[in-house]
Amino acid sequence: MIRYKWLILSLLLLSQHCAQAQKKSVNDTLDVENDAFIGDSLFDYDDLFRDFDAFMDSLLTPRSYSLISLSHSKAYFNYVSKSEVYSVSAVKQSVLTPLVGYYHKNGLGITATGYLTNDAKRFTLFQGSVSGTYDYLKNRNLATGFSFSRFVTKKEVAFYTTPLQNELYTYFTYRKWWLRPTIAASYGWGSRSSYAEREEIIQDLRLRRRGFTYINTKETVNDFAIISSLRHDFYWLDVWKKKDYIRFTPQLTFTSGTQKFGFNQSSSTYVTLLRNNSNILYSSENLSLDDNLKFQALSLSLFLRGEYALGKCFIQPQLAIDYYFPGSSKKVTTLFSVNAGFIL
Repeated sequence: MIRYKWLILSLLLLSQHCAQAQKKSVNDTLDVENDAFIGDSLFDYDDLFRDFDAFMDSLLTPRSYSLISLSHSKAYFNYVSKSEVYSVSAVKQSVLTPLVGYYHKNGLGITATGYLTNDAKRFTLFQGSVSGTYDYLKNRNLATGFSFSRFVTKKEVAFYTTPLQNELYTYFTYRKWWLRPTIAASYGWGSRSSYAEREEIIQDLRLRRRGFTYINTKETVNDFAIISSLRHDFYWLDVWKKKDYIRFTPQLTFTSGTQKFGFNQSSSTYVTLLRNNSNILYSSENLSLDDNLKFQALSLSLFLRGEYALGKCFIQPQLAIDYYFPGSSKKVTTLFSVNAGFIL
């Protein structure tokens, strides 16, 4: 970051020098005033970079805090028609995701999340999760960590939910470059009983893609995915009030893996920005499950994340454009979400 700071400063000084040279050619009597102006400008730039360094330190320095947030988004849910054979329809519905978490400065954290959708004209809780996390953030050049999540899903839901109940996630991010690369891996598994509860919809979803299906009573209920991404954070400090800021983060994510069942929805809130799993199963309009263990390309996603923070409060809009490789008809899906909350 220091290297880019002095590069920016050099460009500013060069432009300032050119402007002052033109002014001197018109009137040499302004030399003293010009020198004073350049000195003031240098002082302002130093203050600016000192403020930015302090701001980045405040974001990157490990500390203990609690988080409460609520996000709203649109997602596709796959319903199986009881009146037609092999009829699966994707319905776009609203999703509310409340989250409560506590994160200690030593890297340990715990998060409780609920997922609600407006099925049957009212919001109902169809899934909840508890996650234990560890993040190593003491090195400003890199960040790494892992998490374990346990999901509990309501049995009576009419749409497809993955039978995977447990998920392990690990990631590594290199933070020194202008473009920050991240590599992550997810492994999810479930039980035979959870598979049996969703078996009818699973088989119908597979049949829609392959033209035939079979029931494998010895099927292993698991999935594995590798996620790689590139992103950069743009910051603007003291935009409307003192100590507020705007952050804009474009991110390109490529996901590959097996998709016998797909993973549960993962959050992209303030604290979990590093954990960006683009393989949100029920958000695909043209979902394709595969009962083979073939490792394949799943999706290429562009995330455009914004954030405005003032004190302890924040709001984060996000636009996701996803290209789903296994899809047979509509491969591109666009979804918008907004998340708001505060840190204690």
